Amino acid sequence: MVSRSGLPAAFLFSLSCAIPALAQEQDVSGSRDHPLLSRMEGFYIYNYSEFEYESEDFYDADDNEYTIAGHKWVIEYSLREGLTPPGQLMVQQNYVNAVRAIGGEVLYEDGVYMKVTSEGKETWIYLWVDDDGSDYTLTIVERSAMEQEVVADPAALAGDITRSGHAAVYGILFDHDSYVIEAESEPTLQAIAELLLANPSLNLYLVGHTDMTGSVDYNMELSANRAQAVVDALVERYGVSADRLTAKGVGPLCPVSTNRTEEGRQLNRRVELVQM
Repeated sequence: MVSRSGLPAAFLFSLSCAIPALAQEQDVSGSRDHPLLSRMEGFYIYNYSEFEYESEDFYDADDNEYTIAGHKWVIEYSLREGLTPPGQLMVQQNYVNAVRAIGGEVLYEDGVYMKVTSEGKETWIYLWVDDDGSDYTLTIVERSAMEQEVVADPAALAGDITRSGHAAVYGILFDHDSYVIEAESEPTLQAIAELLLANPSLNLYLVGHTDMTGSVDYNMELSANRAQAVVDALVERYGVSADRLTAKGVGPLCPVSTNRTEEGRQLNRRVELVQM
C-alpha cells in the first residue's frame, strides 16, 4: 500500500489492520491517523492538530537540535477503557520496528526521534509514550519549504531605510543549516535589486541574523555566509554593482524577539538592509 505522501503505509507489528468500530467512534471529530503510520490496536484519537506549515524541534543522540518545518501533525492516542495497557516499551518498539521496516532511522531513543527519507522527502517523527503505555503522542513533520505569500516591496523597503536607516527582510529563505538560498526567495531578491537600481546612490550592508539555536561562533559564521550569498545573488543575477554591497553577519546577537518560542526565533532569522 502506498500513502498519499508517496511513502508506503507502515502497519505496526502486533497490530490489527482493522481498527475496531468502537475506537473509530471515539476518535475526536476531524481526526485521522497519519498516512505513514497506523495506530496501536485498542487506541483512539482523543486530541488532534494539523498545520499546513509549522515547525518542531527534533534531537539526535548527540543532543543536536534540528528545527524542522513543514506539514505538521500532532496526534494524541489513548487506550480504550477496560483494556490492559501494553507498556511503554511495547509502544515504542512497535513504532521503531515499523519505521525501520520502511527504511527509516532512529535518531534518538530517549523519547523516540525518527526520520524517514523517501523520494527526496523527509518525514521527521517524535513519539512520546507515558510510563504504562496507556497514552502516547505522535508528532510528525513532513519537511517542506514554506510557500512565500508576502513579498517585499521596493517602495516599502525604501521607506523603512529613509525613516530608520535599515529594513528587515524576511522573504529570503535558506536550506536548514545552510547558506544555499531557496528558489522561493527570488521575488524578494528582485525587490531588493529594484530598490538599488532605482536609487543609484544607495549603498547597503547586507546583515545576516540567526536565532540562538547552536553555538554563537557557528551562528556568526552562518549569518555571514548567508549575507554573502545574498550579495552574490544580487550581483550575479541582477547586475547590482558589487562595490555597493557589503556582507556582514551578527549571528544571534541582535534579536528582535525572544528565542524561547518558535515564533520569536522566526522573527530573529532575517536579513537586514542597513544604509552605509
